[in-house]
Amino acid sequence: MTIRRNTRPASFTAKLVVALALAALADWLFYRQYSGATIGAFALAWAVGLFIVVRPMRRRWGAFVAILAAIFFAFTLIDYPGLLGWSLFWTAISSAALLTRHRFDDALRWVQRLLMHVSFGLLRPLGDLHRRLRVRGPDGMPSIGRLVSILALPVIGGAVFVALFAGANPLIADLFARVQIDSPVSAIPHLVMVALAFLAIWPSFRPHPRATGMPIGAASLGGLALRIPVASVALSLITFNAIFAAQNAMDALFLWSGAPLPGTITMADYAHRGAYSLIATALLAGLFVLTVLRPGSESAKRPAIRLLVVLWVAQNLMLVASSILRTLDYVDSYSLTGFRIAALAWMGLVGVGLVLILWRLLRGKSAAWLINGNALMAGLVLAASCAIDFGATAAHWNVRHAREVGGRGVEIDLCYLREQGPAALVPLIELEGRVADQPLLLDRVRALREQVLADILLAQSDWRSWTWRNARRLEVALPMLGPNPAAASPAPYGRACDGTPYAPPPEAEAATVEAPVAAPLTSEPR
Repeated sequence: MTIRRNTRPASFTAKLVVALALAALADWLFYRQYSGATIGAFALAWAVGLFIVVRPMRRRWGAFVAILAAIFFAFTLIDYPGLLGWSLFWTAISSAALLTRHRFDDALRWVQRLLMHVSFGLLRPLGDLHRRLRVRGPDGMPSIGRLVSILALPVIGGAVFVALFAGANPLIADLFARVQIDSPVSAIPHLVMVALAFLAIWPSFRPHPRATGMPIGAASLGGLALRIPVASVALSLITFNAIFAAQNAMDALFLWSGAPLPGTITMADYAHRGAYSLIATALLAGLFVLTVLRPGSESAKRPAIRLLVVLWVAQNLMLVASSILRTLDYVDSYSLTGFRIAALAWMGLVGVGLVLILWRLLRGKSAAWLINGNALMAGLVLAASCAIDFGATAAHWNVRHAREVGGRGVEIDLCYLREQGPAALVPLIELEGRVADQPLLLDRVRALREQVLADILLAQSDWRSWTWRNARRLEVALPMLGPNPAAASPAPYGRACDGTPYAPPPEAEAATVEAPVAAPLTSEPR
């Protein structure tokens, strides 16, 4: 069997060198080390290296946009490393690699290609190794042999010159002295780390052909379609509109106008119990429209049914708005959390999804259009979430609306602030200044502030765990504290999550009680 010659070995060699360099960088940065902005720095090096050696990435618009998105997410990881940021970075850089070989079709099919990219990509290094052993160059030498012959002189020559400079430069000698390898066995974990990193990196340089070449059917929602008589659809929409009108009327009366609720029901109870249920209702409504009223169906062609659908979707949007208002009222009565901020964003996405579903029905758009529109909006929200500090936002709001500082909220939840970690530093300093007239609370706040500040300073003292976001926090916090910040009172037995000192254990209390004086010993006569 004749194997076609590799006409561009330099491209493969460049990819291999860059991928191995990135794998070695991953071992140096992450093996048994704390991680901070180094995750973003590695992601940035990966994206830049891929852009340099993969030439089609500079010519294809889709791949170029995707690699720019990967660089953006790399900077968000430098600011604050997190699972969401890394997932979006991997999606962007994998998409950039695939877009050099296949155009973007729709979000649903692209998700399938990304899954195949992961599944088959892990086998790509083995396939390339096998192929390179069989392919021969013009001189009859295997490609691997040619690669060794290309790298031999620069590697050996570079090692000789580095050794000579180490003998002439004490700084270089000292650097090499710090690199200690006790035995060849100790190098095995590093080799494993490099191999695993290479397996993860290499598919982005050379995607598996199945990820881009395998045909995938166009996105379709036909599997969700149900054949329901037109009369049943019309009657259902009339019933649903009537029920939704009653719910919206009650929301308009009690929630939007502020009228008093009957009985012992409070506004907080009314707001909290309904927010997530209404969102579930809106999602079911969207599913109903997708399954029963697909474009071109007999029901969708009837003007009366289309009018009922428009009215029903409008009522669903009113429900979404009421859900958002319920959540805001509940936050106003209690507290704000990162989860509630995410819930508000999710409610907004549900509302946008309903509008897109209605527009698809009225304008006869394809399923791919609907999927891409929802995917785009979800991607924008997730990308914004990488750059927004939800923990700090919630902590600031809770401090400024706490009952202890004259706000309308509940008592400040110091345990929740402590759980936010570095995000709570500036809010705690702000709270410390606002409760100066409450000595017990002030002592607890100071204790938590000292703990959070110590954690940040410890993390920032190591360049591997340093983050850009913590650096900005310290730039704000340290001037607020001044050169000699007040310290909390000693707590020899530790403190609870809210800063309350633990009471001494019973055995410690017993030890502090003065022991009774022993009676003098007397000796009896024998």
